[in-house]
Amino acid sequence: MTTESTEPDGPTGPAGPAGPAEPAAASGGGGARAWLRERSELGVCLLLFALGVLVLTDALTMDVDIAQRGPIGPRTVPFVVGAGLLLVGALLAVDVLRGGRGEAEGGEDVDLDEPADWRTVLLLTGVFLGAAVLIGPLGFPIAGALLFWGAAYALGSRHHDRDPLIAAGLSLFTYFVFDNLLGVPLPGGPLMGVL
Repeated sequence: MTTESTEPDGPTGPAGPAGPAEPAAASGGGGARAWLRERSELGVCLLLFALGVLVLTDALTMDVDIAQRGPIGPRTVPFVVGAGLLLVGALLAVDVLRGGRGEAEGGEDVDLDEPADWRTVLLLTGVFLGAAVLIGPLGFPIAGALLFWGAAYALGSRHHDRDPLIAAGLSLFTYFVFDNLLGVPLPGGPLMGVL
């Protein structure tokens, strides 16, 4: 005695283990996951929005007497950067939702099969952490010079005669721009009386 199935045939044949269950799963939870995977750049948009909101919130809560410095003060740059992050995030989201996609990395001169250069990453991390620790006792001019010199060394520069001079000049220039022109006080350290 044979029994016939009362379920209708699916698009790929009779209903069964490999029948209409696969298309139903693809259109269910898997469909949203596939849609998000195809538009993974939306994660970058979300990150840009979060950073923009963080920068603008920090700028709004900054305690600054604007009457002492004039209309352009320490809040100006964070406002511009925060608004720029929000704008770029919105434009990128619109582009991704319209079907825009980033180009594959095949055009770059990068070998994706090579492992990451962890030595450089660890050197840069050590240089940044060292500068963060030394900025209090040594001040920004010295700590900044060590930061710029260490970063150049970590990234492969081996000009031991000119790199320290460039790093010191860049650090002093940055100190004067922030401390004197923008009104953002940076610690001067032992050089406070000299500068």
